[in-house]
Order: sequence, then C-alpha cells, then structure tokens
Amino acid sequence: MGRIKQQQQSHQRVFTRRVAILGGLKFGLVGALASRLYYLQVIEGEKYKLLSDENRINHRILFPPRGLILDRFGIPLATNSPSYRAILVAEQTPNLQATLEAFSAIVPLSERDIARTLRQRQRTQDFKPITVKDDLTWEEVNAVELNLPDLPGISIEIDQKRVYPFGGITAHILGYVALPNEKDVENDPDPLLRQPGFRIGKNGLERHYDAALRGGAGESQLEVNSYGRALRELARREGDAGSDLVTTLDIGLHQFAHQRLSSEMAGAAAVMDVYTGDLLALVSTPSFDPTAFYRGLTNDEWHELSNDIYGPLTNKAVAGQYAPGSTFKMMTALAALRAGIRPTDRVYCSGVTVLGSARFHCWRREGHGSVDMTNALKLSCDCYFYEIARRIGIDQIAETARMFGLGNIEGLDLPGEKPGLIPDRAWKKGALGDIWHQGETLVAGIGQGFITTTPLQLCVMTARIANGGYAVKPRLVRRIAEESPNDEGNPIFPSLGLSQEYLKVLRTGMDMVSNTERGTAFRSRIDIPGMELAGKTGTSQVRRITMAERARGVLKNEQLPWNQRDHALFVAFAPVHAPRYACSVVVEHGGGGSAVAAPIARDILIECQRRDPSRRNPNAEGGRREMP
Repeated sequence: MGRIKQQQQSHQRVFTRRVAILGGLKFGLVGALASRLYYLQVIEGEKYKLLSDENRINHRILFPPRGLILDRFGIPLATNSPSYRAILVAEQTPNLQATLEAFSAIVPLSERDIARTLRQRQRTQDFKPITVKDDLTWEEVNAVELNLPDLPGISIEIDQKRVYPFGGITAHILGYVALPNEKDVENDPDPLLRQPGFRIGKNGLERHYDAALRGGAGESQLEVNSYGRALRELARREGDAGSDLVTTLDIGLHQFAHQRLSSEMAGAAAVMDVYTGDLLALVSTPSFDPTAFYRGLTNDEWHELSNDIYGPLTNKAVAGQYAPGSTFKMMTALAALRAGIRPTDRVYCSGVTVLGSARFHCWRREGHGSVDMTNALKLSCDCYFYEIARRIGIDQIAETARMFGLGNIEGLDLPGEKPGLIPDRAWKKGALGDIWHQGETLVAGIGQGFITTTPLQLCVMTARIANGGYAVKPRLVRRIAEESPNDEGNPIFPSLGLSQEYLKVLRTGMDMVSNTERGTAFRSRIDIPGMELAGKTGTSQVRRITMAERARGVLKNEQLPWNQRDHALFVAFAPVHAPRYACSVVVEHGGGGSAVAAPIARDILIECQRRDPSRRNPNAEGGRREMP
C-alpha cells in the first residue's frame, strides 16, 4: 500500500509539473499573441490602416479641360468635345492577350493598337488603366458595355477630344495635340504626361503655349474590391482648366485668304495691322488634317505627307525661304537714298547692263529708257537697280534690309520660323571663305542671288514702309485669357529713325505700280474709292537662264516643269492714303507676280478692308466661350 501511494504521489508531481509547464507555455503564447496584436493594432496601426486603404482605394488622376484657342472675336479655333475610350487594368484580367482578342472581335483593333497597348502595359504601374481604344462611337460603347462580363479588366471612360472646327485651314498656326513620347515624359515632371491617353501640344500654338493650355490635374478616389474593380467614388477633386488663348486672327479673313490661295499648287500669304503688328491671316497651302495626328498617323500616311512635293507639313508663311525678286527693290532704293542718291537721278535702261565680260539683263528686253527712282519702281526696271546697287555696294543694302525685318527671326510664337538670308561681305567670307564680287551686288539689287526671305518678313517690311518707319513686330496672340476680357493694349514700337521723305518716295513708287498705267500691277488695282492699294510685284527665278537660251528665246513658265517655274510674289498695303493693312503673297512656282500673286493679294485686301478687323472692337463681339 505504501509503495502504491508513493507511486501515485510521484505521478501526481509529474502531472502537476507538466500542467505547470503547459500552462506556462500557453500563457506565454497568449502573451506573445497579445503583444503582437498590440504592436500591430496600436503601435503600427496607422501604417497598416494606410496600406489597407491603399488596397481598398484607387487614386486616379483626372484630365483637366484643355484651354480653348479663339480668334480675335471669340470664335473657337480649337475646342474640346466629350468622347469615350475603352481602358484596361491588366491586373484584373487573367490573360491580357485573350482579352485584347475578345475586345477586337467587338471593336476592331489594328496590330498597331495592340502593340501600343502592350507597350503601355510595360510602362504602367499596377492597377493603372491602359487606353485600349479611344474616340469610340456610341454604338461601339453599347457593344462593349453589353459584353463586359466577357472582357475582364475592360471598362468605358468619358474622355475629351480636341476639335479643330476649321480643320486644315488653321493647322499650320494651331498645330495639334498628340501622345507624348518618352523624351517628353523624361523632360516634364507633370504627372499628367505619365497617364495613358493624355495628349500634349506638339506643334504650333498648341505646343508653344502647352503649359498654359494644359491646366492642372484633378483626382478621383475610387473604392475597389479585391479584384480592383471600382465599386463607388469616395471623393473627387476636379482639375484646373487650362487657360484660353485669344489670337490676333480674324478667322473669316484667314479662311477667305486660304480659299483664295488654294487655287494654286502651293504658297503662302500674310496680312497684318501695320501699327499693332496683329496678324489677321497667316496662310500656308497646301495644309494637313490635324485630327490625323490626334489619333496617330500610320506609316503610310506619314510617308505620303512627308514626301509630298508641295510640302503640306511646312508652314511656308514663316519657314518658306524664297528669293524676294523685285519686291526687294524698295530696300535697294531706300539704301540708295540713305547713301545720298537723289530720287530724281536718272539711269538709262537699254535692256542690258554690262559689267566686265558679264551681261545683266532687264526683264524688258528692249529696255525702259531713262527712268528715275519712282518710275523704276513702277516699271520694275532691273537695269536701274543694277546701277544704283553697284554704286552703293552690298553692305549698305544689307544694313537697310535688316532694319526692315529681313534676314531676322521675328520671334513669333510658332516653332520652325526661318530667318532667311541677307548676305554681305562678312557673311560670304565667313560662310563660304570667298570675297564678295561686284556682280553679286547687282544681282542682290533686284532680290536674287544669295538673298532669301519669308512671306512673313516681306509683310513686316511692307508694314514698316506703310506706317512711317516704325519697327512694328508681328504677333499671333493678343492675350492668355483668364477672367478679364480686356486686352493688354497695343504695343508701342520704336522709330527706325528714317527720313519721312525717303519713305514717301517708296510709297509713291508703290502707288504708281498699282494705280497708274504701265504700272506692273495696274490690272490688279482696287477701283473701290477709299480702298486703293499700293504694291510691288516680284518674280524670282529658281533656275539659271543660259546665254544660249536667251539667244533662241527664253522658255515661258508654262513650258517648264512645275518645280522649274518662277516664284510669283506681291506685297502691298491699303488703303493707299491712310495705310492700315499690309499683305504679302508668295505662290511657289506660280510664274509672274503681276499675273498670279497680285490678283490674290488684291482680293485679300478688299475682303480685309470690308471686314476692317483692326477697327472693330473684339470684346464687343465675343470673348471667352465655354467648352461645349
């Protein structure tokens, strides 16, 4: 009995010890669990609450409405319209390729669309939407919505589309918007550029003023389920709309000028206020469709545009560089006046000027006889300008031409503006390593040789002659509209310090060109009282005429291939007795300036004076327009 009792007591001690150990272990585990729960819920509670919210709440950037671009009277030139796009969250679909194929069966996707989507997927963070197809029709939206159960990860989102009501007519000025490339994204910290489907200005005013037009991003907070699908919107902050841009254009006049010039293969025209520098029309033909760049060009479309011999992608008004021909003779005449040559001094034109063994021909083979400066301008006598150019030299001519804006970039708010070229002795030595020859001075005196100018520069030159010698500069934007409809006021330009008598001689000669018989543009005069124009014709050669060809008869333009024909030019201001508007027209390979360019400029200046945009109050007829 004693032994049994002793064994029972021993077993009891072992059991008690085991219970104590197990109890201690259990208490330790409960304590550790409690400590861990306290650590996670109290000490680290905020951190895990934030992580939980990040899994539950999806933050999406909202695109702000892009600012409008308006003409001087408030007519929209670039606006926005609602559109729909299909987006995809790749993490919500088990098979991205299968989803895209299923979507393509409903809304056709090109190989290019699929490749773009896959590229976006590689660059996009988790649960960020990818644009699969934008600018969907209402029928396509309905079809996608009906098939959403078979399209995991796909949803429809309201977007805004950039719209250009006047299409290609304004394309060279406004430019277009398109998806940013990798370089754009790297150089711009704005998070909007990292959002699939967001577009930025890529050319024209859209590019130059992109930051102002773009606006600021908004944000939407969406509650999502475990698969990332949106359940409801928790909060929303709209973005800051971009600022509206008010241009100097009169779209009615610009449209008229474009239509008038479109009858020719290629060319450019500019119309500006001679006192404010406002560009009322700035035309380049042919043009292109800016919406094609919005959706993205195919390789074939790009190849067709970039290889078109008529250059639809080039803004010829600011980037086309042409020999000015006889429109440059005002600069040679003014340089001669500044050098002391009197306007009454006469030069005899026999039809040819001889310099050593070289012969320089006048356009009129039999010559013009004895002419003074104003008659030389009226008749566009080459021999007169050969002679006075020889007397004063190239440096005097170049200095005067640069005073009037030739050979300079005007700093317009458009990319791609070209400076042209006004050569002198120093330029040739530095650029070509050769001395200047006197024969080159004679050729420069009639606007040929090395000299090149743009249509915009010729318009500026004409405006400075018309306004009494003030250094007016062209502008395309009146203001970036915020709340106030008032203009910033007209700029004040410095005087060029020239004698008014000298400028009067030029204006008189231009008046005679258009309004007296035998004037080279007499057939293109304006007969409406008070609207008369004063102008100067120009015909610039693009090929060399050999002595052999002169001997057997110079071929007419219509006998030559298009790209070997002369350029046709005309510059003018109106009204002749109270100048307000300057105009320049260049028709590429158009032939004679008097026959081709002058009638176009005449019609543009008639329409301009009928509309009289510079004398009307822009704020009385328009202002800020709300986005439709």
